[in-house]
Amino acid sequence: MTATGTVTGGALTVRGLSKAFGGVRAVDDASVEFKPGRINAIIGPNGSGKTTFFNCVTGMIRADRGTVTLDGRDVSRATPDRIARLGLGRSFQVCRVFPRMTVMENMLVGVRSTAADLWRRADDEESLERARGWLRRVGIDHLEHSEARNISYGQQKLLELAGVLMAEPRIVMLDEPAGGVNPALIGRISALVRELNAEGRTFIVVEHNMDLVMSLSDHVVVFDRGRPIAEGAPAEVQTDPRVLEAYLGV
Repeated sequence: MTATGTVTGGALTVRGLSKAFGGVRAVDDASVEFKPGRINAIIGPNGSGKTTFFNCVTGMIRADRGTVTLDGRDVSRATPDRIARLGLGRSFQVCRVFPRMTVMENMLVGVRSTAADLWRRADDEESLERARGWLRRVGIDHLEHSEARNISYGQQKLLELAGVLMAEPRIVMLDEPAGGVNPALIGRISALVRELNAEGRTFIVVEHNMDLVMSLSDHVVVFDRGRPIAEGAPAEVQTDPRVLEAYLGV
């Protein structure tokens, strides 16, 4: 598969998801059905459980209870790598790249089984061309040979996204894609998400930048105290009394 063309958007349903740390319920009986083929957003005040919810859904943290269904398949106890192979990719709130590897080496990590394999199969033309295609899509193909530590944080964000896309996911979960990047790059990320969504991918975005959320998303889920309290189109949730109370205490 290449960095162009259409894909079938995935469906993700979460029922009764809960996760506690000691006496604190970070996620509390959360149920959400994300719209397949759309740009979904999750918003909420700090500490409302958004990232813990992400981590439970993607297998990074084992939930205490609840079910996660990906395209009709129960992945509640699946490992992160299995969930990724089934078509769900994610980025992280704090960008994760290998700083002493080149941009291209970072791209190939996800398609190599071991570190030794990374070097032994460096001449795998299909993987190289696919990686170059995604680097072109995100606009950093000119940095192919640069070490990740020597590119800007915004470029690292684009590299992380390109690495996620190497696995050709049907669902892409982005944790604060606009965090720590300049307005011009936010615009590029926003345009790229729209393009990828138009090709059929489902997006689920956790973001604090309300301007970005309201302009980008089709469907917004609002979290407070570990569970969804409202959902709907961006214009609807902006005026929902429960959302105003959660954010403003009014």
